[in-house]
Amino acid sequence: MPTPVAVRALRRARPPAWSRVRAVLRRASARRTRERGASSLEFAGMIPFLLLVGLAGIQLGLAGYAVQQAGTGARAAARTAGQQDAGDCAGAARSAMSGWTAGRASVDCSGGDEEATATTEVTIPSLIPGIDSFGSASRTVTMPSD
Repeated sequence: MPTPVAVRALRRARPPAWSRVRAVLRRASARRTRERGASSLEFAGMIPFLLLVGLAGIQLGLAGYAVQQAGTGARAAARTAGQQDAGDCAGAARSAMSGWTAGRASVDCSGGDEEATATTEVTIPSLIPGIDSFGSASRTVTMPSD
């Protein structure tokens, strides 16, 4: 059994566990105060990138919608051009499309004895101010004549 003098010497040489824990917590607290606000700065730096990715996703969706609307207009125009009493195939194409794509569409119809062909071209709108369009989407449909 150690003597009381030896026990006191051991206590001085090696501090108790709670004092080591307190020292570690003190260092962690000091580190935390130095890094205060770092996550907000990192988020502020990422906002332009996140907005750019969101804008690109919406623009891609608009392009896909324009292609789909061009196909819908071309089918309606070819169906009308293939009928015996064919009316205005461009009007049929525009009435089958949504309002904002119909205003940006050009329709070309040609009919024969056996088949009718319609081509619809829609300009893809841009979300970026100052840029009018991102090109055009075109679809061609051929249907049998009545």
